[in-house]
Amino acid sequence: MDRVACADIPALPLQILLKQHPEWTDGPVAVVDHEKATGTVQWVNKHARAMRITPGMRYTTALSLSRNLQSRAVSEDLLQRHAGELLKRLWNFSPSIEPSSREPGVFWIDPSGLARLYETFDSWTTAIRNGLKQAGFHSVLAVGFTRFGTYATTKAAHHNMIFSNFESERAYVRKVLIADLRFEPHVRDTLLKLGVDTLGEFMELPAASIRRRFNDDTCELHRLATGQGWDPLDPTPILEPVKRSAELEYPERNLERLLLVIEPLLQSMLQELASRKQVMLDLRFRFLLDDKSSCREHVSPATPTLDINQLMPLFRLRLESLSLVAGIRELDLHAIGIHATRRQLELFRQVQERDLAAIHRAFAEIRANMGHDTVVYAQLHERHLPEARYSWESLKTLDTPNAVPPSMRPLVRRVYTRPIELRSQLRHEPDGWIVGRMQDGPVEEVIGPHIITGGWWSKEVSRAYYYVRTHSGRWYWIYNDQVKRRWFLQGEVE
Repeated sequence: MDRVACADIPALPLQILLKQHPEWTDGPVAVVDHEKATGTVQWVNKHARAMRITPGMRYTTALSLSRNLQSRAVSEDLLQRHAGELLKRLWNFSPSIEPSSREPGVFWIDPSGLARLYETFDSWTTAIRNGLKQAGFHSVLAVGFTRFGTYATTKAAHHNMIFSNFESERAYVRKVLIADLRFEPHVRDTLLKLGVDTLGEFMELPAASIRRRFNDDTCELHRLATGQGWDPLDPTPILEPVKRSAELEYPERNLERLLLVIEPLLQSMLQELASRKQVMLDLRFRFLLDDKSSCREHVSPATPTLDINQLMPLFRLRLESLSLVAGIRELDLHAIGIHATRRQLELFRQVQERDLAAIHRAFAEIRANMGHDTVVYAQLHERHLPEARYSWESLKTLDTPNAVPPSMRPLVRRVYTRPIELRSQLRHEPDGWIVGRMQDGPVEEVIGPHIITGGWWSKEVSRAYYYVRTHSGRWYWIYNDQVKRRWFLQGEVE
């Protein structure tokens, strides 16, 4: 089995607060969602716990338990900024890292291909922990075989853990206490009242009872804990700073003309950052002057932003303060970005009112030219078979779209219009089973089966569906028709 690692910076908001206020270390400290009487305690240190202050408690209740309680709210911007800096540090140890979209400070890491740099997993995890310690953060790492198993291990362990096999990881995870994981307070209390103290006991609960009694997050946690979730690593690509450059036809010293050149370059940089789901933290620029000398400067907004109306005045003020001895021949701009919150990205989007009447006129012209059934949409149905769960219906009217950006990129199953019959694998074939393109190579991993049966009222259907990964990393969706005794390619996963 492939290895996977998890790095957890426990209580990241609390560590950020203590890093900003090291003088608070020896007393009770809490992170609250907002500094008002109605606020809720989110994170606490050991001194606060000793005074019976716990997460989920009202801020006023916590203050009544300790007059010396130090508390602050940690903004989402500050949290994302530190998470982005931690990700950059972790890239020094592996190029394939996926930050958790739900819990900042949790990272899944692909440790494969690092054997020539680190002799053992123990030396690799120690190097990561020391690197994060230099940045001022305490961390715990686990190397195992499943994402959930390594995640649960980091929540319970106080030192790095390396599992030699899947069974030892599973046995450790079953002993992890419910109190060690961040269950919602009412869910945790309910489980403890039911006598469910460990993850092993939680995993043995029936899925139907979990769905009936608890919320969707708890159901998802139960699904992952029992190994029913298939969630491959989705690493964040290593992104270089956004760069733009321009060569001027003649040496330029006029401020207004320079700003006319810089503004469209800056606008395109902000668009690229937005496509990466980032905001600008710092803007660095270099001017090459006509006398062969150069000038390097930078500007930083008060908070990371994608608003050009905040950046251009800063740029103007910085240029006005420079005393250039010659005209500018070339200019280079470098934008340093960090991960943005969803709200920041929504503010950047230019919302434009769509002319639905013009769209319907265009559709009418398409129908007149190419046929009435040319403009269609997918209508979903409650059916057994994947190819019967939708049908193409003629589009009569178009409503205003109301799309919500996903918190994480979903996996998409692309269903073929007609399943493609596959040649069965022969036992004497030495190179494995080819289910897709020849260049994708043979099947190397299989997940399944997922059984679909029905149709006894008209025509019996019995299929066993599988996800298969080829040598190239491409995932296909195939099934075995147990009535026809044939294999078919239903689609692929992207």
